[in-house]
Amino acid sequence: MTPPADHRRHDSALDKAPWLDDASLPVGTTLLTLDGALPVEHLVPGDRVITRDGAYRLRAALRHTVPQGLRMVRVSRNALGGKPDTDITLPARQRVLIRDWRARAIYNTPQACVPVERLIDGEYVRWTVDTPAYVISLHFDRPVILYAAGLELQSTARLAPPVSGAP
Repeated sequence: MTPPADHRRHDSALDKAPWLDDASLPVGTTLLTLDGALPVEHLVPGDRVITRDGAYRLRAALRHTVPQGLRMVRVSRNALGGKPDTDITLPARQRVLIRDWRARAIYNTPQACVPVERLIDGEYVRWTVDTPAYVISLHFDRPVILYAAGLELQSTARLAPPVSGAP
C-alpha cells in the first residue's frame, strides 16, 4: 500500500477506533516519570508521570492492538526542532506540542498543540503502514502534556468505553 500523493489522511474503518484520539504510544517508547525514563508498557495506574505542569498520577494505561493496514505517522529522529530523540510512529491524530517555526507558520502563535498528521512533510514526518503491533493509551484526570521520546505529547482525560466482544 502506498500513501496518497497529496499526503492527506484518507478516512477508513481502520482509523475510527476511539483510542486513536488518546495519547497512544508504541510499546518501547520511553516516558519521563518520577522513577526515571520508563518504557510506556511498564507504566501502571498510580505511577507519577512528569508533565509540563508537574507530576500527575496515571489513571489508566490501556493496551490496544493496532489494526493491520492502519496508516500512522512516522516522525524521524530530530525532525521537530531536534526532537524526537529516536524515530517514533504515532497515530495520526496524536497531538504534539510544537514550539518552533511551525507554530508560527501554521497557526501564527509561538506554540500550538496539533495533530501530528498536520506536520507531515513527506520526508521527515510521513505516512507509514509499518506500524507497531500494540500501542498503550495513557489517561489522566485531565489532559496533560507529557514527555515521550523527547516529544511533548498531549494526553486525554477521557477513558474509552469498553468495546463489545473485547477480550
